Order: sequence, then structure tokens, then C-alpha cells
Amino acid sequence: MRIRFFIPLIAGLAIAGAASAQSLPKPAEFYFDADAATTRPVLAIKDTGDAAVQKLLKAIERDPHAKAEHAQLAHLAMDAGRVDLGKELYGRALARITSTDSLWRPLLWNYGWDLYRNGDAAGALAQWQQLLSVRRSNANWVPPTLALALWSAGHKDEAVQWYGAAVRTEPQLWRDPANFTRLLPDWRDSEHATLAEVQAAWAANPPQWP
Repeated sequence: MRIRFFIPLIAGLAIAGAASAQSLPKPAEFYFDADAATTRPVLAIKDTGDAAVQKLLKAIERDPHAKAEHAQLAHLAMDAGRVDLGKELYGRALARITSTDSLWRPLLWNYGWDLYRNGDAAGALAQWQQLLSVRRSNANWVPPTLALALWSAGHKDEAVQWYGAAVRTEPQLWRDPANFTRLLPDWRDSEHATLAEVQAAWAANPPQWP
């Protein structure tokens, strides 16, 4: 399906830059907390494809400050390979909210995944690092997600450290990559395969904590 976007790009919009591995906190011992408020899609409407695009464009035309509409359209743009447009739209949404807004955390979560899936692991880390810098999180998404992005960004030692936190938390689950499909149902096969590389590196030399 081909999705057409009619919003012109706006030059000069401030977009969050890439985070380095050094800007991340050290892994904690355990990560048991559920964080459903963060790990959810940002949906202003339930439609998909071109129908969703047209409805979102009309909603934004009526209200140029609409946050969820910008975020959902940004995801659709990046999913269609329109990365620059997606970044611009995410930037518009982020410019209209603060860290106390209920949309802030899921917006950064989704922006990170859209960047990662368009080949920008460092950009993904930048978004997820913001989630940890504003509020220390012991959410169960943190260790495997950061391990994946760090490994892909070339920070392999740090990736293994974060994977170790997942194993400490649920050793019977994270020792075996065969569990990844069940543990991470929204991840793509290629992402499961990358995390399996991290698991293999962890198994070869399990890091000590602390």
C-alpha cells in the first residue's frame, strides 16, 4: 500500500539528538515493574493506511496543536519510509508537551522504535534515555530494549550488561532465546535474532553485579 503525505516539511525544527552509551544509567539489579502506560501505541484514530492519513491530516488542519494526531501520523510516515517527515512530525508533537503529559512517555517509546526500525539505533537510544533520565524506571521493557539498541549501535559490552539485568530479574525466561517470541511478541524476527546475539555473548561471559 502506498501512503501519500501532503504536509510540507518545516526546516529548522529541533529534534532530539543521539544519546551516547555513557549517558545511560548503570543497570539496576532487577526490573520487575510493568509499564503499560509507556509501552503502548499513540492512537488518535483507529483507522489504518490511507484512510488514517486523510483523517489525521483533516484533524491537524482543524487543530494544528493536536498532539496525538501528529504522533500517529509521524509513525505512519516512518513506517512508510518517510523518515524525515516522521522526525518532523514527532518533533512537532514533542514541542507541544512536557514530561508531565500522559503522552510524553509513549511518544518517546514509539519514536525510539520508529528510529530503530529505520536503521538509527543511536537515535532510538536518545529517546529511551530520556525516559530513564526523567524518572528512574525499573520497568521490564528496559533491559532487553536497551540491550538491543546498544548492541546495534556497537556498544556491545554495555548491551551485555543490560541483558544481564533481564536474566537477574527472570533467569528462567531470559536464559533461553527460544522464549523471545513469547516474551517479545511485538518485536520483529530480525530483532529477536539480534537479541539472541546479545544472549550468546552474555552466556559466554556472564557479567557480575554490581
